[in-house]
Amino acid sequence: MRHVFPCGTPTLDFVGTLQARRAPVPIERIGTPGLLDSWFVDSGLLDERPGSGPADLRAAVNLREAIYALVGARLAGRPLPTGAVAAVNRQAAGAPVAMRLGPDGTSRSGKAAQALTELAREAVEIVAGGEAELLRECGHPDCTQVYLDRSRGRRREWCAMRTCGNRVKAAALRARRRG
Repeated sequence: MRHVFPCGTPTLDFVGTLQARRAPVPIERIGTPGLLDSWFVDSGLLDERPGSGPADLRAAVNLREAIYALVGARLAGRPLPTGAVAAVNRQAAGAPVAMRLGPDGTSRSGKAAQALTELAREAVEIVAGGEAELLRECGHPDCTQVYLDRSRGRRREWCAMRTCGNRVKAAALRARRRG
């Protein structure tokens, strides 16, 4: 499975590992420990697969959903859900990924729990920091990906132009041609 990273932040890309959340059958991109491991490596959080197990997968899904609940509350202007706050804070208190400087640059190593700690810490910074006002949800009707709109003028509408943006623009063009 090919993982996608349209958001520019690992944490929001991690939230997007459950795609099309409002669809009758959402698409799960980290449904096995092996897929979770490959996501950690593909995202750049770890250099090597950590050997995740079922408990790591449950922890990852729980963290993902807690972050999504916090982001959803920020987007809607609601108070942050206390259970989600507690879950993210609990994970953020863990040990971070080990970074090492070597002759070929840096390396990042650790277990799944350490990679989840990195994601939780970034979630805290996003949700509680100044960038919270930049949170957006993709404008494509079927997409539930969230991202930080750092574009000039703050007019970004889609998680990624090459996917959702192109689909929306192509549909609009087809509609104009029919009409």
